[in-house]
Amino acid sequence: MTTFSDLGVPAVLSAALADLGITTAFPIQVATLPDSMAGRDVLGRGRTGSGKTYAFVLPLLTRLASAGKPRRPGRPRALILAPTRELATQIDATMAPLAAKLGLRTLTVFGGVGANPQIKGLKAGVDVLVACPGRLDDHLRNGHASLDAVEITVLDEADHMADLGFLPVVRRLMDQTPRTGQRMLFSATLDNGVDVLVKRFMNKPITHSVDSATEAPIEMSHHVLHVSGTDRFGVLVDLLAAPGRSVVFTRTKRRAKVLTRQLIQAGVPAVELHGNLAQNARNRNLAAFSDGSAETLVATDIAARGIHVDDVALVIHADPPVEHKAYLHRSGRTARAGATGTVITLMGDEQQAEVRDLTRKAGVRPTVSRTRPGDPLLAELAPGERKLVTPSAVPVQSTDSGSGSGGGGRSAGGGRSRPRAHATETATTARSGGPRREGDTGGGRGGAQGRPRRGGSTATGSGGRGRSGGGSATVHTSQTPGQARPASAGTGGAAAFSSATRAGGRRSGR
Repeated sequence: MTTFSDLGVPAVLSAALADLGITTAFPIQVATLPDSMAGRDVLGRGRTGSGKTYAFVLPLLTRLASAGKPRRPGRPRALILAPTRELATQIDATMAPLAAKLGLRTLTVFGGVGANPQIKGLKAGVDVLVACPGRLDDHLRNGHASLDAVEITVLDEADHMADLGFLPVVRRLMDQTPRTGQRMLFSATLDNGVDVLVKRFMNKPITHSVDSATEAPIEMSHHVLHVSGTDRFGVLVDLLAAPGRSVVFTRTKRRAKVLTRQLIQAGVPAVELHGNLAQNARNRNLAAFSDGSAETLVATDIAARGIHVDDVALVIHADPPVEHKAYLHRSGRTARAGATGTVITLMGDEQQAEVRDLTRKAGVRPTVSRTRPGDPLLAELAPGERKLVTPSAVPVQSTDSGSGSGGGGRSAGGGRSRPRAHATETATTARSGGPRREGDTGGGRGGAQGRPRRGGSTATGSGGRGRSGGGSATVHTSQTPGQARPASAGTGGAAAFSSATRAGGRRSGR
């Protein structure tokens, strides 16, 4: 057992971690901290949930504090680049309490929200800037900040930044940081151009790889439930009616919206997370999921990376993802930080070859079972007394308008719409040939390494589920006015769910 003090972390930070219940370092931290604390460039490879955030936050804060340089307006001393809003917020939530112990100031910068508070924060002076590439590029172009004083740069989830098409703007930002600064890059893989970043910007990096991105954690149990079209929705409701938090993944934004409505009508308090929701609605939905007032989160792949909420014991692929890396990242919402969890994929007759190929490439050997609602197997996978609530106990609100710039998206009816919530991260990103994409939400609970599980919660390899607070949820949904209310858990809901699954095809809209 290696403590943070053993790795050279200052006593004030070790004590702050201990107050959070974090006393033992994870393998990625044990491997990288000696080099990163010494100021070397570090390349860390590890899958989601392996403890990478503390692996770069601790040396970054330690080295800034020891240097003792003053903050200057518009000139951050350290830069952390993250691919999504949600991940940027998550990193800051993990880091801010530790930074405060050292008298250091942090700030997050991302699109989809007003720029003025960020501009004021930059002018006030900041030690650590956590930013998404597009909005930061905007601030630099407009003269609100400069990167010429950056001593330490971190690229987190570099492979995901490559997947989203951010590499050109990331290279432009990195070119503006001093070549003599320390650089750390953390990524699950080195494909999709990440190796270009390593060769161009890192100085003799020390590489540490603690696990394979192509293998699932042993703490997960994987199951494929072979269901008929008419039984699919009933099986899903049966699983979600058990106590504990679950994340349900769909392939498209429309599917997430419709499925959330169907679950609520069936008596399952659920909230949705996807790009057609305004930023504040996404924040509140994630907060409802975090505090337990809604124990089911229906999400697109927007939530497949970065999001961390304590005690997510069950991940359900309502729509199998298109490729195996997405399967692993989705599944990584459970079995985090040494906890256990269960992953379930719903499979129809026509999806057998697809799912078989998917799990083979993901390196998992799931247990495949034919099932239907009421099957005792479902109680084994999601144990506990089933509980459904009346739909009226879960009030629904329409989409908030948001405050960010609008990005293009298809509305539920197939017509072109531009909801302000579906924001490209910045207008500059689009102008510079970068991706037009949705921003991810923030507001999840950060820094939960080794945190004791909540009172009364359990989790087992066979699918034990953590129990959290009850209550009804306020659901912020993207439903358009006049949209027909979905059917309940009966035949109509099952038929709609099955039909949408077949119609979804291989689209990957998020």
